[in-house]
Amino acid sequence: MRRTRILTAVLALAAGLLAGGPPALAADAPQPATTLAADTYTWKNARIDGGGFVPGIVFNRGEKDLAYARTDIGGAYRWQESTKTWIPLLDSVGWDDWGHTGVVSLASDSADPDRVYAAVGTYTNDWDPTNGAVLRSTDRGASWKKADLPFKLGGNMPGRGMGERLAVDPHDNDVLYLGAPSGHGLWRSTDAGATWSEVTAFPNPGNYAQDPSDTSGYASDNQGIVWVTFDESTGSAGTATKTVYVGVADKENAVYRSTDAGATWQRVAGQPTGHLAHKGVLDAENGYLYLAYSDTGGPYDGGKGRLYRYATATGTWTDISPVAEADTYYGFSGLTVDRQNPGTVMATAYSSWWPDTQIFRSTDSGGTWTQAWSYTSYPDRENRYTMDVSSSPWLTWGANPSPPEQTPKLGWMTEALEIDPFDSDRMMYGTGATIYGTQNLTNWDDDTSFTITPMVRGLEETAVNDLISPPSGAPLISALGDIGGFRHTDLTKVPPMMFTQPNFTSTTSLDFAESDPNTVVRAGNLDSGPHIAFSTDNGANWFAGTDPSGVSGGGTVAAAADGSRFVWSPQGAGVHYATGFGTSWSASSGIPAGAVVESDRVDPKTFYGFKSGKFYVSTDGGATFTASSATGLPAGDSVRFKALPGAKGDVWLAGGASDGPYGLWHSTDSGATFTKLSNVDEADTVGFGKAAPGASYQTLFTSAEIDGVRGIFRSTDKGATWTRVNDDAHQWGWTGAAITGDPRVYGRVYVATNGRGVVYGDTSDTGGTEPDPGGPDPEPTGACEVTYQVTNQWGDGFQADVQLTNTGPTAWNGWSLTWSFADGQKISQLWNGSHTQSGPAVTVRNTDWNGTVAAGSSAAFGFTASRSAANTEPTAFKLGGKTCAVK
Repeated sequence: MRRTRILTAVLALAAGLLAGGPPALAADAPQPATTLAADTYTWKNARIDGGGFVPGIVFNRGEKDLAYARTDIGGAYRWQESTKTWIPLLDSVGWDDWGHTGVVSLASDSADPDRVYAAVGTYTNDWDPTNGAVLRSTDRGASWKKADLPFKLGGNMPGRGMGERLAVDPHDNDVLYLGAPSGHGLWRSTDAGATWSEVTAFPNPGNYAQDPSDTSGYASDNQGIVWVTFDESTGSAGTATKTVYVGVADKENAVYRSTDAGATWQRVAGQPTGHLAHKGVLDAENGYLYLAYSDTGGPYDGGKGRLYRYATATGTWTDISPVAEADTYYGFSGLTVDRQNPGTVMATAYSSWWPDTQIFRSTDSGGTWTQAWSYTSYPDRENRYTMDVSSSPWLTWGANPSPPEQTPKLGWMTEALEIDPFDSDRMMYGTGATIYGTQNLTNWDDDTSFTITPMVRGLEETAVNDLISPPSGAPLISALGDIGGFRHTDLTKVPPMMFTQPNFTSTTSLDFAESDPNTVVRAGNLDSGPHIAFSTDNGANWFAGTDPSGVSGGGTVAAAADGSRFVWSPQGAGVHYATGFGTSWSASSGIPAGAVVESDRVDPKTFYGFKSGKFYVSTDGGATFTASSATGLPAGDSVRFKALPGAKGDVWLAGGASDGPYGLWHSTDSGATFTKLSNVDEADTVGFGKAAPGASYQTLFTSAEIDGVRGIFRSTDKGATWTRVNDDAHQWGWTGAAITGDPRVYGRVYVATNGRGVVYGDTSDTGGTEPDPGGPDPEPTGACEVTYQVTNQWGDGFQADVQLTNTGPTAWNGWSLTWSFADGQKISQLWNGSHTQSGPAVTVRNTDWNGTVAAGSSAAFGFTASRSAANTEPTAFKLGGKTCAVK
């Protein structure tokens, strides 16, 4: 999204990672004795649908409906055509490798569609402590193997919308190329991504940096090799493609070519200079290489740009730009060719922020162009398209702009643009907030309107800064980077709007009054305007407060237990307190600026603070604070703490760093003394949820390392014992920003991620969980029919799709399908349902959104699984105990 997306990610990481970073987790680390089986928790996202920048979309050119999307900090996804949803592929990335949730490039193998590759790493400077890697999968991303690289990659660095930097040779699919940043050149693998070596004959590692004077290393990094494109007309099956084009971040020498399968390389003669080539897309049928140029690397900036066509047979360069350079105030990037009609080309004005992005289309190889919208009589616009954002209504931003701006916008940061190679009517493109697409694109050529809708369900890409779950009202209220935050009244539905009045670019802190949950406060960042807002209806509506002098950012905020007053520790000013709703603030004394503040959940006059190893307490409503005599607390500021609801002075504190005190501490005397839990190695967050049946103390949750294992843990006995509730397939990189349980549902936990949105888990442990929407073990009446189809199979695994049809006379409200495998098959990943497996016996239940199946209608799910040599398909299925027909 906006530039603040970088800052949000960095600030979130700085809070818990940059001071030493998380420790490495040994591959053979022992499991805690209290660990539950991994399938005892079911994990889902609180639906937002999108919320961040999608810099890359990749369609497989060998198999219909196989597509992938990459995000800058939130992992990679695979498109599931049967449900029109995206499946996350990198949730297994753990704490120590958190940077591998940033995806700088993706490649899908058209010769063997089961193979997919991801080049991962988030920052090339010291913000990311680990080197990059290339992940390879032979089961479409259900599982991965990793090849570590001797340098870093930057999925969230400047220039991340250029590409693709990773490419598979279409004729010899054991050969891959990777363009590296930071002067590391061009790299090649000849064993399907298992090992990599530098192509030393490649002459130019690039020289362009966004801002060479940036001392942080972020904007000053050389953006390097930015795309690789094969000319498939110059090879045959089993032999490496002879002609390869490579784009370089060098305004004078942007395009290179090899005609001998990478042995030697030459600068392409006659090429334009003065710009960077963001994309290079080759139409082998007509012999054209199309290039989209911008004067900067993007994705935010770019003031001038051109489109060029290079004739590969004659070496002729042609400027095919749709407008004169003098009329551009943007660069070009998004670039695609219609593989069904290769003379059709499309490109985007990716950096046209105002009044909107622009999309251009040519059906004569760039000879003439039309555009998605144009002025009739300024400021009035005529659009070739209509937009329907009813599935994600927040995409209007609650805005009411003046022409020529419109809401929702066509987009911004539109560097990913792809026409489905098997369907000229389907196009997808990424923006700073979502993936948009259309199913009737060719209406464009008939001068009739085509419809654009979000195509993003399942792709959750928000960076989460804080979470609260009040005891009444909405079960979840979130503080997010870039899009502010949401109030979820139903976790399975997209909320209608983010917080507005004011609309913070990022919300940094949330709190509610424990005894009056209708009173909610949030603090956040805004380019101009107030940095604090209040609600008296549980976050449904908001009004702005006023800032004390000097405030530059949101910081942290705390509400008194009864909502009578607030304590605020903003950026740029010291700690302040106010009675009422922040119309007048007074400076607090006895506590340093930048302290983290929280409230006691019982006594409305008691507030707490922490800064640089010291705990502070106020008993007069935040007017004065006194430093506690407690010692042994973390020396740095990577700390989060909370007071327990219903118990005055009961405080839990988590945090630290590997070079000093690190763990979980408990106080029962308002912070006068703290006891460190000896059974918690390290902890970064702490939260509370409903007590277990028969327990008198609320359930504790933490993102921590216990018994040498990193994970999300739960304790139902005041921290005496712990249970890991996530598993190795559900780790989500860095989870150190926030965690909270649900005070109304035992076992439910909400986890903040840095790019995968709000993840929540429900337990099936004894004493358990809120029932599924269809009730426990739903038993629909009437007849059923099952179609079971193995859609892909490889050495030790396979993929299957299952369709369950209601052939009876009445609708089902929830379903539960069971069968047994005959040959030891074991499900590894399942989508559009939740599953358990005990030996050969499998049970699959509906999700929250596909439980209702009308008479004559169907529900579908799919899975990947391991297998032995045999893979006998099951022939007996039962639905709620009743036998289904098998088709």
